[in-house]
Amino acid sequence: MATPTSRIEEHPDLREMRARYAQAAATPTAQGLEALTMLAGVFLLLSPWIVGFTRFNALTVNNFVTGITLAVIGLGLAMAFERTHGLSMAVCAIGAWTVLSPWLVTGNVDTTRTILTNVITGGIVFLLGLALLALGRKGGKGSRARRESGASG
Repeated sequence: MATPTSRIEEHPDLREMRARYAQAAATPTAQGLEALTMLAGVFLLLSPWIVGFTRFNALTVNNFVTGITLAVIGLGLAMAFERTHGLSMAVCAIGAWTVLSPWLVTGNVDTTRTILTNVITGGIVFLLGLALLALGRKGGKGSRARRESGASG
């Protein structure tokens, strides 16, 4: 007996789900969070040169790579939130890693400059990730609640 296989592209609720996330992404709050995420990524990748800790090669490379990753995620969120909203958890993970990285990367890089830069930037990035997660959930649930009550949105 052959079992039918289903693909996600054929799911009946896929269009509706993407529309809800597109509606959530169209709000000024979402656009601001996406822009701030991208700017935080740019700052993180440039922070070794802005703050002046390029002599710590391991942390410089770490901030550069995580900054590029964060900026690309922010760009993806801005371009297609309905398809990339799941990356909001990655924003939280990058924020947490950024906070911990001065103590976890190779070498003695935990100076006042590196700690302050990474802890403040990582904390902001983590909070941005939480806000993006909440936005994705609110967009989905709020739209469903309006649809079920019969109100148009």
